[in-house]
Amino acid sequence: MDTIDRLAALRKKSLVRDDATDPDGRIYRCTETGQSFHSVTRILGTTSSETSQKKLAAWLARPGSAETRDAAAKRGTGAHNHMELILKLAQRLARATANKKGIWRQGEDGLYRCPPKLTKWALERAVAGAPKVTWASSGYARSLRGWAMDHIVQIHAVEFSGHHPAGMAGAADCLIEIAGMENKPIICDWKTSGKSIHAPMEDQLTNYRCQTGAYSLILKNMCGIQAAGGAIVVARRSGAPVTTLMNQDELIAQETIFLERAQRHFDQLQAQRDLIED
Repeated sequence: MDTIDRLAALRKKSLVRDDATDPDGRIYRCTETGQSFHSVTRILGTTSSETSQKKLAAWLARPGSAETRDAAAKRGTGAHNHMELILKLAQRLARATANKKGIWRQGEDGLYRCPPKLTKWALERAVAGAPKVTWASSGYARSLRGWAMDHIVQIHAVEFSGHHPAGMAGAADCLIEIAGMENKPIICDWKTSGKSIHAPMEDQLTNYRCQTGAYSLILKNMCGIQAAGGAIVVARRSGAPVTTLMNQDELIAQETIFLERAQRHFDQLQAQRDLIED
């Protein structure tokens, strides 16, 4: 199986939720091997800084926080689903048209590409035909959609999932190329935030960067592809999103950080089990 086939295989849902195994957090089971993996987000949650965990606990203790959290999750899901639909449709349109015209070319990295103008055309067609999103998600969806239209020049994979021997599994939003970084596939992660554009986000960005490093590890493990960088695109209800770009060195550094956090996560679980047994 070559690179493009392995990448395409990641679109198949080979991971299923198996929370019955461990009610304390997300567990995924691989339907092909039967192996169990902890979710990337669970590992990030248990290994966040003590200050961040205390802030989250204090916020959750406030009246109405659960409803606020659920509403935020719902609007985020709506924006994510909107982008998934647009990118998948644009990818199909670009590939079909490029094949028809004989301009679908495979690079030395094993990935296929079409002229960037064709991707732009496909995105425009996909946006024009996309169904409307709910009012709660519309501003965030518009923010992410605008970024995609302004930046994306190649779409290699959308909503790809996989696992890693370090014991984690997860799903990344997309593997793309952006203007100014042609022939350099990057992992892109969509986020939404109800905070003011001036509000500090360093705690969240610390985890978001590390999360992208985890997806990079999964991509290498499953496909043998080393991403050239990462993009974290945080949508606001109005205006342009806040974008954090990482080059390859920064992404690889985040891979190392995530592996350290994964080891700490499993060490903590083992220590808890040892206490129970004692």
